[in-house]
Amino acid sequence: MDWSFCTAEEQAAALRAGEVTSEELTEEVVSRVEKEDRAVNAVCVRDFDRALTAAREADRARARGADRPLLGIPVTVKESYDVAGLPTTWGMPAHRDHVPAQDALQVSRLKAAGAVVVGKTNVPVGLQDVQTFNPLHGTTNNPWHHGRTAGGSSGGSAAALASGFGALSIGSDLAGSLRTPAHFCGVHAHKPTLGLAASRGMVRPGTPALPTELDLAVVGPMARSARDLTLLLDVMAGPDPLTFGVAHVVTLPPARHDRLRDFRVLVLDQHPLIATSSAVRAGVDRVADLLVEGGARVQRSSPLLPDLTESALLYTQLLFSGATAHFPVESYEELRARATRLDAHDRSLDATRLRAMVLSHRDWVEVDRRREIHRHGWRRLFAEFDAVVCPVTPTPAFPHDHHPDPRERRIDVDGVAYPYFDQLVWAGLPTMPGLPATAVPAGVSSEGLPVGVQIIGPMFEDRTPLRLAELLDRETGGFRAPR
Repeated sequence: MDWSFCTAEEQAAALRAGEVTSEELTEEVVSRVEKEDRAVNAVCVRDFDRALTAAREADRARARGADRPLLGIPVTVKESYDVAGLPTTWGMPAHRDHVPAQDALQVSRLKAAGAVVVGKTNVPVGLQDVQTFNPLHGTTNNPWHHGRTAGGSSGGSAAALASGFGALSIGSDLAGSLRTPAHFCGVHAHKPTLGLAASRGMVRPGTPALPTELDLAVVGPMARSARDLTLLLDVMAGPDPLTFGVAHVVTLPPARHDRLRDFRVLVLDQHPLIATSSAVRAGVDRVADLLVEGGARVQRSSPLLPDLTESALLYTQLLFSGATAHFPVESYEELRARATRLDAHDRSLDATRLRAMVLSHRDWVEVDRRREIHRHGWRRLFAEFDAVVCPVTPTPAFPHDHHPDPRERRIDVDGVAYPYFDQLVWAGLPTMPGLPATAVPAGVSSEGLPVGVQIIGPMFEDRTPLRLAELLDRETGGFRAPR
C-alpha cells in the first residue's frame, strides 16, 4: 500500500493494527524524497540514517506494548527549529556551520510523543518573506505548479506535506507563515493562540535558546487533515517547563459545538485596503455555501467586527517595529531619514511600514493600548459568533518573484498591482490580537491552484476553529494531492 498521502491518524491506526511498521513508513518517505524532491526542494536538511534508526526503535517499543500519540509516525520540522546535530541556518550563509547541540523544545516534544524526524524543511532568509528561497538551499517550488511559490516562511513544510514527504510538520507564524503556505499548497495549518505553545529553541542562529515570551509570533502544527492538526497541537501545546510550566499545564476544552448546524459564523471576503481575487472569493463562497447547507447560521457582516483598516495598521506597526532590531546603526538611521520625508497625511500601508521600523517606545505603547481595545472588541464579537471565516491572502500562489528589494515587488490581484507586503492584511487580522486561526483547503481555482480559507476562533477558549475545520474537511473533501 502507498502510505504517502495517508493522514497521521490513519498511519497510527495501521501501526497499532500491525498493518505496517514505522520502518516501512519511514523507508517510503525517504524513497519518495530521494526520487521527487529535486523538483520541489522542500526537505533541505536530510536526516535519513537517524530517522531509520528511530523508526526501528519505535517498532521495538510498540512490540513491548508502548503506544504514544505519534509513535512511529514520520514527520518533518521547519529548518528554523534546532535539532541536535543538524545545521540551523535560517537560510543565512553566515550561519552555514551553526550546528546546535540540543533539540528545540517542540522537537523534544515530537520525539517524546514517538515521532520520527526525517529532516528539516526549507525557509526564506531570516524567515522574512512570503516565499521560500535562500542562498544556501535554493528555491522551494509549489508542488501544484513549479513556477509558483510554496509560500513562506513555512513553505518547505507545506510543500513537503503536499508532496507526501511525511504526514506532519511543525512551523511558525508571525505574518501568516503557517497559514499562507498551507493556503498556497492545499494543506492544513493552525496558528495557536499567542503563548499556547512554547517556542524555546526556535531561535535565530547564534542566539541563546532561552524561554522568551514572543509578541505576535507563535509555533504550530501543519498536516494534511484538520484532525491531524488537533493530534499534533495536543503534543505541542503547553507552557515551557522552565517558566509557567513549573506551575500549570494546558488542557483545551472541547469546541463550543459538535455539529455544523449549531455554529454561528461570520464570513468575510472583502478588505478595505486590498482587493480579494475572484479565485479566493470563490473559495470563501464555497465554504459559506457549505456552512449554510449544513444548517449553520451565517452572516456576511456585523457591527461587532473590529475596524479592519485600523486592525491592519496596528498589525503593521507591531510587526515592522520589531523588524529593525538587528539592523546596523547606519541602516536604521537611513530609515529614520526616509521616514521624516514622508508626507504627514500619508496613511498608506507602505508609509505605515516605514514609520513602524523607527517607531519610538512611547508610540509603541500607544499601539499596544489600541491592540487591547481590539482584543476586547473580538471578545464581544465571539459572544455572538463562534468563528470568523475569511481569506488567508488575497490571491492563490503567485509566480516566484526574487527581486532583491521587496519594496519593488508587486502582488497582482486580478490585474491590479499592489505593494508586495499589502497582502499580509488578512494574515494579520487574527495575529494582531493573538487569536487562533486554522487554515483549511477550500478547493482548486480555474488555474489549477489550491485555495484555502482561515477559521478564526476565540482566544484560548477551546477547540472551536479546529472542530469547524474538521467538519468542513468532511464537506470539501479536504486535502487533494497535486496532479
